[in-house]
Amino acid sequence: MLEVNNLTKAFGSGSNKLQVLKGVDMKLKQGEMVALMGPSGSGKSTLLNIIGGLLAGDSGEIHLNDQKYGKKNPSSVVHIRREHVGWIFQDFHLLDNLTAVDNVAMALELSGMQAKDAEAAAKVALAKVGLEDRMNHVPDQLSGGQQQRVAIARAIAGNRPLLLADEPTGNLDIASGREVLQLFKDLCHDEVNPISILMVTHDPDLASNADRMLLLNDGRTEASDIRSAWGLDAEEIVGEEE
Repeated sequence: MLEVNNLTKAFGSGSNKLQVLKGVDMKLKQGEMVALMGPSGSGKSTLLNIIGGLLAGDSGEIHLNDQKYGKKNPSSVVHIRREHVGWIFQDFHLLDNLTAVDNVAMALELSGMQAKDAEAAAKVALAKVGLEDRMNHVPDQLSGGQQQRVAIARAIAGNRPLLLADEPTGNLDIASGREVLQLFKDLCHDEVNPISILMVTHDPDLASNADRMLLLNDGRTEASDIRSAWGLDAEEIVGEEE
């Protein structure tokens, strides 16, 4: 469903050039949730930005269903952002003066959907994330977990097949974080329209509940588990648990 081949990205030039991605290869199947971990500054957000069409890579290719891109300027892959990729951030990015349904519907209208259809789709998405009784509440009337659910509804409302989540539970308490994790699992396992999720996280509990973990280190990805993602061996983990 998603395939990234030999993706590279550098910033700066000359002696100040920093090679962040050095040939990333990865795949994501339909209905799969993959946790992406790695040290701060390793390029996790850069990788998500290129997959999401917000940034151009220097070389390599991305295949997302029948779409091929990777080196294209963001202005030429607007359709990727509108139709194929939904974003979920640590900050909810909701408009304070709009209700939950209007926050979701406005995003659909900006992508070209008619207002009536956008409102209907927004209500379906909000029901899917368990906010049937909060559709007409503004953000200040919602808990942090509920606000993140509105953001998730906004991301899935356009039936995009891929969600990119950048530290999605970073601003939530433990209980709300677990609710978001369960919601992610439900979305991936939906029998009618399974969604794939690539999630950047520093939360080992969240990562260990994904279908797979990838570690981004020294500009490349590799299969990982909690021990290697945190640079620990088994004895150190046992010591920490004790």
